[in-house]
Amino acid sequence: MKMNPELEIIESLAKTILVAARTAPKGKGIDDIVTFLLDGDEKAELADKMEELAEIKGMKFLIRDAGNVRDSDAIVLIGLKSSGVCGLNCGACGFEKCKEMLDAKQVSVEFTGPHCMIKYVDLGIAVGCAAAKAKDLCVDNRVLYSAGAAACYFDMIDADVAMALPLSVNGKNIFFDRPSTR
Repeated sequence: MKMNPELEIIESLAKTILVAARTAPKGKGIDDIVTFLLDGDEKAELADKMEELAEIKGMKFLIRDAGNVRDSDAIVLIGLKSSGVCGLNCGACGFEKCKEMLDAKQVSVEFTGPHCMIKYVDLGIAVGCAAAKAKDLCVDNRVLYSAGAAACYFDMIDADVAMALPLSVNGKNIFFDRPSTR
């Protein structure tokens, strides 16, 4: 007899959650989404990097979130590795024409930019689909800017922008009732 066998399936569930991100609708059918699944050592490294970024940026909530990353059973990262623009000249990126955005000086802080707004929407839809799939599978999760930012800032992943979903199979959702960061 196995005790608590549900803990053995988290990697498979994480991959299923990433399938939801991969198959999410994409603007003009162009898939610039990249996905990552961190193992135990990488998860600990990410938490350490989040604490380091907290010191660099002065953002205390990264320390709290690093605790959630450490306590999670798995971490998935969903990112954008932009291949260009959708060519709509919609202005949502802050430029009148796509070419102006492409010619603009790139910045690199936690994330790089600017990028086509449609690509950011694609990322948001992919992250939302992943979180919904986690919910459907009864896997506790929380979307963390902080973990995605640290992963990009320290070049742990090859993405321009990323969000993380730490996953937990526990009797109580570890991602809520968290300590304040004031």
